[in-house]
Amino acid sequence: MIVSKGYAAQNAETDLAPWSFDRREVGAHDVLMDILYCGVCHTDLHQIKNDWFPGIFPMVPGHEIVGKIVQVGSEVTKFKAGDIGGVGVMVDSCRTCESCNQGLEHFCNVSPVQTYNSKGKDGAPTYGGYSNNIVVQADFVHHVSNKLPLAGVAPLLCAGITTYSPLRNWKVGKGHKLAVVGLGGLGHMGVKFGLAFGAEVTVLSTSETKREDAKKLGAHHFVVTKNVEEVEAVKGSFDFILDTVSAKHDLALYIGLLKIQGVLICVGAPAEPYEVHAFALMNGNKVIAGSGAGGLPQTQEMLDFCAEHNIVSDVELIDIKDIHTAFDRMVKGDVRYRFVIDMATL
Repeated sequence: MIVSKGYAAQNAETDLAPWSFDRREVGAHDVLMDILYCGVCHTDLHQIKNDWFPGIFPMVPGHEIVGKIVQVGSEVTKFKAGDIGGVGVMVDSCRTCESCNQGLEHFCNVSPVQTYNSKGKDGAPTYGGYSNNIVVQADFVHHVSNKLPLAGVAPLLCAGITTYSPLRNWKVGKGHKLAVVGLGGLGHMGVKFGLAFGAEVTVLSTSETKREDAKKLGAHHFVVTKNVEEVEAVKGSFDFILDTVSAKHDLALYIGLLKIQGVLICVGAPAEPYEVHAFALMNGNKVIAGSGAGGLPQTQEMLDFCAEHNIVSDVELIDIKDIHTAFDRMVKGDVRYRFVIDMATL
């Protein structure tokens, strides 16, 4: 076994703390990666606190991983030692079901294996990127360009693909009016991709303080959703709204801002269910859609697109000992726009 160290929650009532554990030996189709950076996702906090479902403890979170490959299995041709790789929300799947055959491995309905808070095919728990190393099937490791700052690349493995995927799948682009709800880790990536795809982008936020930030990111317009006059001025305006908010909120406001046959895409994941009246959708053939991460081909496509267009996440690099302060600030929206752990501080 490979000795590893990281930060883990021993149960849903305890904070993350240093923890040593074992990872499997490098198999024929595996790579061993020394982790350089790991992004801090709101999902990490939800899962260590059992907000969605009972977790597997001890839990080492983290699924926005960039690192240096230090060992490859005997059958691996995709990478060599010294390459930079990225790992996102999945580390294995059945490879044969309908979803996997469509490049939608994250929707595998036979044996999906998440990067953490999951169990591998051998029945052993998976441990994520708040650690010094990771062993992963090579197929689930992505090529990362060394032309980009690697700390800014790490959040692309979740925040990036989570926003890129629905915008691509709904073919958002030139001639479309796109609104992005929330200007956090997901939201600022939604703005960047929306602009790169040629859409007219508006940021919808509860906070006036985000107006200048939205302008700096290149958003064409900004609306404070607590301002009745500003909201009234954009009713029925948007072809698409990308909702990135992970706290409880009312969708009715945003549905009212859609054009006829407009689409509200939910990529945030509040702990409580949405409440939507049927007439809000029927009046105008409105659509509420969901989207979660992306499969292996689309994730690599996204990374390549970002390398070509010089797109990375705006990050605040932190020491791992400051993770709880980062969680508190993340909940308050006090980060521009994604915390990333420098794993050299472990």
